[in-house]
Amino acid sequence: MAQPNSMIGKFFYRIWKTIDVAGRFLIGAIAIFLIIFMIRGCVKGPDLPTYDKGSALILAPKGILQEQLTHVDPIQEVINDAQGNQIVETAVADLVDALEYAKEDDKIKVVVLAPGSLAGAYGGISKYQDVRKALADFKTSGKKIISTADSYSQSQYYLASMADEIYMNPQGILLFEGMGRFRNYYKSLIDNLGVKINLFRVGTFKSAMEPYIRDSMSEAAKEANLEWLGDLWSAMKTEMAQSRGMDESKFDYFINNFPTLVKSADGDTGKLVLEQGFVDKLMTRGDFRQYMIDMVGMNEKKTTYKNIHFKSYLKAKRPLIDLAVGGENQVAVVVAKGTIVDGFQKEGTIGGDSTAKLIRKARMDDKVKAIVLRVDSPGGSAFASEVIRAELERAQSEGKIVVSSMGGMAASGGYWISATADEIWAQPTTITGSIGIFGMIPTFQQPANKIGIFSDGVGTTPFAGAFNPLKDIPEEVGGVIQDIIENGYDEFLALVAKGRNMTIAEVDKIAQGRVWSGIDAKRLGLVDELGDLNDAIKGAAKLANIEDYKVKFMKREMTEKEKFMKNFLDNAELTGSVKTLNSEIKANPMVKALTGEVKQIVDTFSNFNDPNHAYVHCMCEVK
Repeated sequence: MAQPNSMIGKFFYRIWKTIDVAGRFLIGAIAIFLIIFMIRGCVKGPDLPTYDKGSALILAPKGILQEQLTHVDPIQEVINDAQGNQIVETAVADLVDALEYAKEDDKIKVVVLAPGSLAGAYGGISKYQDVRKALADFKTSGKKIISTADSYSQSQYYLASMADEIYMNPQGILLFEGMGRFRNYYKSLIDNLGVKINLFRVGTFKSAMEPYIRDSMSEAAKEANLEWLGDLWSAMKTEMAQSRGMDESKFDYFINNFPTLVKSADGDTGKLVLEQGFVDKLMTRGDFRQYMIDMVGMNEKKTTYKNIHFKSYLKAKRPLIDLAVGGENQVAVVVAKGTIVDGFQKEGTIGGDSTAKLIRKARMDDKVKAIVLRVDSPGGSAFASEVIRAELERAQSEGKIVVSSMGGMAASGGYWISATADEIWAQPTTITGSIGIFGMIPTFQQPANKIGIFSDGVGTTPFAGAFNPLKDIPEEVGGVIQDIIENGYDEFLALVAKGRNMTIAEVDKIAQGRVWSGIDAKRLGLVDELGDLNDAIKGAAKLANIEDYKVKFMKREMTEKEKFMKNFLDNAELTGSVKTLNSEIKANPMVKALTGEVKQIVDTFSNFNDPNHAYVHCMCEVK
């Protein structure tokens, strides 16, 4: 800005210049401060947590148990945390590793299991079973596991039942719900909006898109869902009963007579849970704290008992960097967790290209003798699924063993990518099958017309503008899509028949989009063995004829930017400066619920990027 000639102009010019210089100086000072802070954070190594001999390890999972944590941009993670919108997840491997370290650690005297902030598990109950197995292994050390919570949900108690002692607040409650599968249905909303759903599908039980064409669950879907839900609930009851030394019928009695039992206890649910034998003692938080002080002693600050949280414990015990896996014989593990979509994706979503790249890296490594694909997915894009499966098949053609290990769920596309493996392992409670395919394209001609928007034009062929969302799909185009979907189903059947040594007719009989539990899948021949990831790795090594081997997890390489920002934010306390970003969504539960519902719909359709509009997705997530 040029300096003005008038006195008034010069006066305001000097004011502006002063402010401008001051502003530039302030911005420069802040920039220099941040650079120094970043450099210090990067140069200075993290302070490793310490803990006293005889401490309690606090095992307190939060949010959703996951096979693989969802990738979140570091800056966005800070903002989400300040807004209260952060993704809260706990990796199963973190809990398992902490217990494994603690088992052999003389400084850890006892594990305190605190499941009160656990919200669920992605894909079903198999992740709880993995943690339960680790808890059982820890107990072989002779050390105790003590569980404490204000109240227990069903899933929280499922873990707590492994403890030697279970304590609950006198004002608490234990609520069993059984297993259910409930979805929201939008047909009437869609009809009211005038949106047209163009659905193409194959399979009597392929109910993934029912919420968009019905207002209720179909009888076929109810039949299939009750079948696998019953298997999961039976497994959960059996395992809890065995852990507590109770008869399984006790759980059914407690649930079926809960209103009467509460009334007979005069509404005192704490007393009821204690009398029924589900907990060992009722304790307030203060009482429990004192109980633990008496057991392990008081910490240095004299505030509570000696303890270390499992996240801090892992920082103290795990290597600071991932050590290279050595050895001439290796089993590579590729994790495929989340919805399957086309292209390159980050953790939490399975990208056809990004997952195939990891498989290719393992395939081209001469030290890798077998590849284990760890699947935890409801499916997604048929095209992306085939990209992944084809890469696995190429590894097989070059002499490598390929084994699929199914986690919480491996249905639809999750089964497609597993279908031609040399061996398929599933857990008894894995949700699998759903061999079917669909395509769906919504069009918005009617609502657009209502607000005065019309689409018109000309094209040289019937396919010009065929996928314009403001026009109906031409009949001949719809026919082409249906033909593609039916061909996709035939291809799916053929792949399964080839991989499972069955006829297409035999596969079709158990396909039709129907979901099965791992137990039924083994009975039907869809899987070979029942077991967890470790069992599958051992199975892969056996097939590869190797005894002395190392396990190598294939991971996406972080970019330099991601490494820098992660290191910086791990050593910085930035959340306080953005706490004022709390939004109305956080403060208003109704707005938050509705926003979440809309986001779920948007997220579903945003992941539909298959070039042929063909999807193998079961929509059967259990969280």
